[in-house]
Amino acid sequence: MVDTPATRSDFEPKTIVDAVRRAVGTPNGILGLHEPVFAGNEIAYLEECIKSTFVSSVGPFVDRFERMLEEVTGAKRAVAVVNGTAALHACFRLAGVEPGDEVISPALTFIATTNAIAYCGATPHFVDSSLVTLGMDARALATRLDEIAERTAKGTVNRETGRRIAAIAPMHTFGHPVELDEIAATAREWGVALVEDAAESLGSTYKGHAVGSQTRLAALSFNGNKIVTTGGGGAILTNDEELGRRAKHLTTTAKLPHKWAFVHDEIGFNYRLPNLNAALGCAQLEQLDGFLSSKRKLALAYERAFADIPGIRFSREPKDTTSNYWLNAILLDENNADRRDDLLAALNDAGFGARPAWTLMHKLPMFAQNPRGDLSAAESIERRLINLPSSASIRVRDE
Repeated sequence: MVDTPATRSDFEPKTIVDAVRRAVGTPNGILGLHEPVFAGNEIAYLEECIKSTFVSSVGPFVDRFERMLEEVTGAKRAVAVVNGTAALHACFRLAGVEPGDEVISPALTFIATTNAIAYCGATPHFVDSSLVTLGMDARALATRLDEIAERTAKGTVNRETGRRIAAIAPMHTFGHPVELDEIAATAREWGVALVEDAAESLGSTYKGHAVGSQTRLAALSFNGNKIVTTGGGGAILTNDEELGRRAKHLTTTAKLPHKWAFVHDEIGFNYRLPNLNAALGCAQLEQLDGFLSSKRKLALAYERAFADIPGIRFSREPKDTTSNYWLNAILLDENNADRRDDLLAALNDAGFGARPAWTLMHKLPMFAQNPRGDLSAAESIERRLINLPSSASIRVRDE
């Protein structure tokens, strides 16, 4: 799908505000971008956890939460951690990313992806995004590697920098799955590890499989603005039992099991999810199917509301996928991109907590000198994307 508008479309900010109102009605106050829903056993499980006194990183809710994640995703092992950034950092470490390496990631992503690479002492290397998936463009990835990569005795190396390319890290933007088969094939061709940033996409599927369940390492997030929240939390997914054991060990300060002794056999991380947060997560996962259903209804309502407005398209789930529609997005045609901020102002003034896409990573001062390929699609998306209120609690007008 490529946007090729011929002329500037004639619409006013009120047209966009009215379209959102057709979908979700008029808000009473501010309708946030993505707010949590607590409508199940949250209070009961939290009370049980508090009464047990096991509120920190050891307790039955942590184990239960991990087993529930394995059931929901189909991954063999889930290891719960304090947040999605910690999950990504651990994934990169487990994938063998070392200081001085490069990791290829999209320029259009939340900064956690890029920060986690930097935590390893590695250099993020940015590639373009797809206008269809909004995530890493499989063809742009392949083209970039053909341009700069070569196989050597120490692995795949960026011939321009001399650094080893240790991993590729696609991210499922706003819950829309990337072209995972093509990206994975490129990773295999070059002998580079694949780390799937599934932070935003719990409940999304690619060709019938839950995202994060088919690659060797993937990371989830359960921040307060995600489809399921633990307050703050994340998880590492893997189908490698030994890697799952190592993930648990590494994120539990690398402490060796013992009834009373404190022995640690390497530098580990205090990343384990507290039992209190896991209790909240268990109650949330019990409601995941309902959240997904509500969000699909909302996405359909938005798609209908914008269907007849020229110069704008709603971002739909890509072919062969189901999206959790974590954040619903509209894309202005390129020749309407200069209206984005006026539309954002009008939507927020009307009580709709709309937001733009993230600032592209190479535009941030700490990553401005990083290696990158052509980023024209990502720059286009950044100019013209608007995220709309997407909470599972929002009821569409025709319900």
